[in-house]
Amino acid sequence: MRRDGEDRSGLKRAATALAMLALATSLSACSNGGGGGGWFSNLFSANAVEKKPIEDYSAEEIYKRGEYELEDGQFDEAAEWFGEVERLYPYSKWGQRALIMQAYTFHKAREYEDSRAAAQRYLDFFPGEDDAAYAQYLLALSYYDQIDDIGRDQGKTFQALQALREVIERHPETEYARSAILKFDLAFNHLGAKEMEVGRYYLKRKHFTSAINRFRVVVEQFQTTTHTPEALYRLVESYLSLGLTDEAQTAGAILGHNFQSTEWYEDAYALLTKSGLEPEARGDNWLAALYRQVIKGEWL
Repeated sequence: MRRDGEDRSGLKRAATALAMLALATSLSACSNGGGGGGWFSNLFSANAVEKKPIEDYSAEEIYKRGEYELEDGQFDEAAEWFGEVERLYPYSKWGQRALIMQAYTFHKAREYEDSRAAAQRYLDFFPGEDDAAYAQYLLALSYYDQIDDIGRDQGKTFQALQALREVIERHPETEYARSAILKFDLAFNHLGAKEMEVGRYYLKRKHFTSAINRFRVVVEQFQTTTHTPEALYRLVESYLSLGLTDEAQTAGAILGHNFQSTEWYEDAYALLTKSGLEPEARGDNWLAALYRQVIKGEWL
């Protein structure tokens, strides 16, 4: 009797061990589906034993399928699943989360217009929620990440600046506002670079008046950018080419007052002294008025 009991006990332990091994193997196979989806990788699959309409799955199940596709790098598919949550459960907590995730997923896929639309829907439906700041930031990014090189139309840059400003003003205490400030400065600098590029183009072709107009825009509207010292030097160069020495000297004076340690001032000084001139404010012109602001500390 004792031997039979031991045999039965041994068989029971062996069966338990085999069952645990089978379970571990099954879990391992599921976890190898990629993207950390685990058992969820089989949800809605063509080989699933039980096939149901998507309406029969819970919001959480559909949402998690979207997460699985997102982690697997399948952005288009992920956006579709998040969209299904929004469609079937629009005012639930899962629908709300799915909407912001849809905006994020579209952005990852570089579908910027779709990302913008999803982010705007979130702001329309859930303006007071915590993720509203992130939705506003995603909307701004959808413009910012489309800024082209300086040789192209800058319409997206203006839109990015406006959208980034809204993030800064509406959500000033958030991490998104801090990031938006940095991107705003970069986008603003980008516009200044565009004006400089066009001004240099005119200057090279000796269209001095057109060049001056572009460099003046930089000095008056983009004075906080990195392009201001060069713009002032180019004004010295352009005005000297036209024989307008008062303006050239005054531009040199402003450059010397604010950017004396730069190579642009050194070059401007050399250019003026070569013509027997000195950097000093002279005459009654827009640069002379600007120089008076500089002296009063009202400019830069």
